[in-house]
Amino acid sequence: MTAASLFDQAAIGNFWFRYLHVLAGITWIGLLYYFNFVQVPGLAAYGDEGKARNITVTQIATRALWWFRWASIATLATGLLITAVAPDYMNDFMNHPGSDPANAKNAVISVGMIMGILMAANVWMIIWKNQKVVIANAVNVLGGGEANPDAATCGRKALLASRQNMVFSVSMLFYMVGAAHFYPEAFSATTGNANTFMFISLAIIALLELNAIGIFGGIKAGNKMLWPYESHKNAIISSIVLWAVFFGLSVVFMG
Repeated sequence: MTAASLFDQAAIGNFWFRYLHVLAGITWIGLLYYFNFVQVPGLAAYGDEGKARNITVTQIATRALWWFRWASIATLATGLLITAVAPDYMNDFMNHPGSDPANAKNAVISVGMIMGILMAANVWMIIWKNQKVVIANAVNVLGGGEANPDAATCGRKALLASRQNMVFSVSMLFYMVGAAHFYPEAFSATTGNANTFMFISLAIIALLELNAIGIFGGIKAGNKMLWPYESHKNAIISSIVLWAVFFGLSVVFMG
């Protein structure tokens, strides 16, 4: 390898953008776990300390949300750049006749990419959109203004989307790593079986997303369909169950 080859198309697509993708992803998913494991339970423990909660929202959550949403964009952008710049990256997708390890790899990375794109959409279209209302309400109340009656509903919508992203994240990260370091060595599939795995997986993802935004019974507490999101412990259990379902599907169709 020469110095010039360190920055050729293959190196940029397969290493440099991948490194930046991982770096941005650590920031994004790390903050996702911070919100779900630390901040939300912590704010709930404030009890009636409304002023303390609002100060935390304006001084801590605002800063964390800035890094959170832009890290999601950086992760998405660098991921797309990998597919655009790495030589023949997209040309290899579902283009292998017979039973081939590449079909399994392509199927799981496709599902992982779609989950990642959906998670980024949740950040900007649901979480940040609703958190802006929550933050504005906290600023207004601290300044002596009246509370916005819509703030609680907006906070609930943001929470459900954040918990759904947490549930998705375990499987998404498994596929991102597994596509390069596990599935090509352990799995092989025909194009038809790989496509079947993808379609079933995407149907499950769509149903979960629709559930998180309240299509199946609304977003209010008490809706049993929202059990996976009512606590971070429930979300952890749900994320493991979802990973097991996806892994089982990959074994059935591509093992």
